Amino acid sequence: MIKIAKRCLTLLTVITVLISCKKSEAGEEIADAAIATASDTISSSAAVEKEGSTRKFIRTADLKFKVKNVTQSTYAIENITNKFDGFVTYTNLQSNIIDKFETKVSLDSTLETTRYSVENNITIRVPNKRLDTVIKSIAKQIDFLDFRIIKADDVSLKILSNQLSQKRSSNNEKRIEKAIDTKGKKINDIIDAETKLATQKEQNDNSKLENLSIQDQVNFSTLTIQIYQRESVKQEMVANTQDYNYYKPNIGIRILDSLKTGWYVLQDIIVFLFEIWWLLFITIGGFFLYKKYFKK
Repeated sequence: MIKIAKRCLTLLTVITVLISCKKSEAGEEIADAAIATASDTISSSAAVEKEGSTRKFIRTADLKFKVKNVTQSTYAIENITNKFDGFVTYTNLQSNIIDKFETKVSLDSTLETTRYSVENNITIRVPNKRLDTVIKSIAKQIDFLDFRIIKADDVSLKILSNQLSQKRSSNNEKRIEKAIDTKGKKINDIIDAETKLATQKEQNDNSKLENLSIQDQVNFSTLTIQIYQRESVKQEMVANTQDYNYYKPNIGIRILDSLKTGWYVLQDIIVFLFEIWWLLFITIGGFFLYKKYFKK
């Protein structure tokens, strides 16, 4: 009977271990599936650059999602950005206090409770070819997705327009320079020609700079990310701050100090009276003269 009981117990232990392993594997599969779902949710074909295409796209992405820990997710996003040859252009990690109150728990202690939320607004730029990969890597930080917006603006015609404008400006510059050198005789004509030449050069430079700016936006996509976490509560025990009445001496000391202060005041009054003896003398003499001569 004892051997049978031991065998049953051993069999029960083995079954329990197998069930636990299956649950663990199922949990891991669910977690992996959740990560894969999040990656598929925020990814988009608009974030993938097609090889061999002659079109030029400016790709941008706006993401807002909840994370487990804002600080840790911020570090993870920054590391992902560096890993794929991107760079961070803006980050604003801050805690916003929702409510704060104090509860007195003893004569010398107070419980300070603070409700706050942590958030961060991040702007990063990554190579256009790696935008989709970066977005999928960031998706692992998502606990709840608020929104995902991905834009792909075709700027091929804009680049071509700037190139044609730059070419026309260059041709006009050459003609104006030639006219100044060969036909410019009058000062007014030369001044007008120089003004037109400066205008053409400015237009040429503006077109060139605009094309460089567009090409930079084509080469590096911009991601604007807003992350936040669940509201947090911090409690801290602090010492009570006593008011000034707490530090007043006892009544006996205060009465003694009052007697001393009164004696000093009386001394000051006596000294003052001696300082104005001439005024008292005139006042008393005037009083007797009034009674003797003017009262009758």
